[in-house]
Amino acid sequence: MALAFTSSSSTVSSSSLFSRLGSSTDTKASQIGYLRNLDRSHGVVNLTQRRSFVRPINAGLQRKDSIVTLAATIVAPEVEEKEKEEDYAELARSLENASPLEIMDKALEKFGTDIAIAFSGAEDVALIEYAHLTGRPYRVFSLDTGRLNPETYKLFNAVEKHYGIHIEYMFPDAVEVQALVRTKGLFSFYEDGHQECCRVRKVRPLRRALKGLRAWITGQRKDQSPGTRSEVPVVQVDPVFEGMDGGVGSLVKWNPVANVKGNDIWNFLRTMNVPVNSLHSQGYVSIGCEPCTRPVLPGQHEREGRWWWEDAKAKECGLHKGNIKQEDAANLNGNGAAQANGNATVADIFNTENVVSLSRPGIENLAKLENRQEPWLVVLYAPWCRFCQAMEESYVDLADKLAGSGVKVGKFRADGEQKEFAKNELELGSFPTILFFPKHSSRPIKYPSEKRDVDSLMAFVNALR
Repeated sequence: MALAFTSSSSTVSSSSLFSRLGSSTDTKASQIGYLRNLDRSHGVVNLTQRRSFVRPINAGLQRKDSIVTLAATIVAPEVEEKEKEEDYAELARSLENASPLEIMDKALEKFGTDIAIAFSGAEDVALIEYAHLTGRPYRVFSLDTGRLNPETYKLFNAVEKHYGIHIEYMFPDAVEVQALVRTKGLFSFYEDGHQECCRVRKVRPLRRALKGLRAWITGQRKDQSPGTRSEVPVVQVDPVFEGMDGGVGSLVKWNPVANVKGNDIWNFLRTMNVPVNSLHSQGYVSIGCEPCTRPVLPGQHEREGRWWWEDAKAKECGLHKGNIKQEDAANLNGNGAAQANGNATVADIFNTENVVSLSRPGIENLAKLENRQEPWLVVLYAPWCRFCQAMEESYVDLADKLAGSGVKVGKFRADGEQKEFAKNELELGSFPTILFFPKHSSRPIKYPSEKRDVDSLMAFVNALR
């Protein structure tokens, strides 16, 4: 049977196609994109019942800039030319109590080779194991940002060998990366937020990848990020990205492990003897790019190891931006902090007699003093910011405890017209930013932690006063 693949203007025969891939012309032994070695004995899977006649898919459709177009257009199970419109909200409800294996099987059955697993090089390797266990063909792609840890690249290689697959890598546009680095340097995200770098290195390559698919599979879990993933369904119409047909609703997003706890994922990986990233044994839980990932301490949430200089509850790189509720997304700026609406009337916060409200001249004078009569703790805030609202009780409690101790507690509203001043002169990164002004030093010290409970803040003050 002659297989063909569609490029911008040419048709390639199967014999030349396999030679380009460096594979045997025996299609049963070939390893192309998603195709696994069917002779593997890993797991007890009867593949014979899964096989069907195959044919080229979308032979007349161009898939420019999609993930490994070659692998995507070689073979696929027979599918109906026209599918009835699916109610994915209802499907999600029906699968709410289904196992990850059942959800994975449903996804692969429904979309064939027009679906692919997004693999980051962390514990989402569980997705590949589940796909393997279904006995169905599957595809895996990964975003190589150019800033990953060496351990992550080693895992990619180990996974390819373990499952007999070829991961389909997507890379950022070299011109865009060059422009970003030449303009802002290699570590600009520490100063103005990670969103711009992630947009260039991750979001845009992902957008190109998804334009060649009808669905994708992610490792999102509800317990991963308290502010953005707590309501992730097991399947949904992707609210942000488009698929091969274009337009809103053209891409479906599957989250088979949405309802699985992190420790259960790890029990599964250990039981199945799946290769994992060696960084996990060094305290890393959530793993991304090397400059933006660090180990977490016992008791810390896993996302505290990502973009630790930003707000704990808004940690999304843009790949799953749809998790952020619309009313919050409208207020997000590049730092993962909300942007003020100058015309909106919002009730002020931190209102207590023990918290001094500082004006612009007041904070300027405080910053200039080299010999203060007493040290100051000041929060730079915006009253509409939900993270500032969340710490109001603990900050007010702290102020009450410090009353009469010789440490003044203040607040400065740093949004709107004051935001540029606060960023340039007071090290404002995102809201809230907490500063300690020592008694005998003009330079303020920035509170480095995302823990804003009374005990953590009090420990910070006691260490410096």
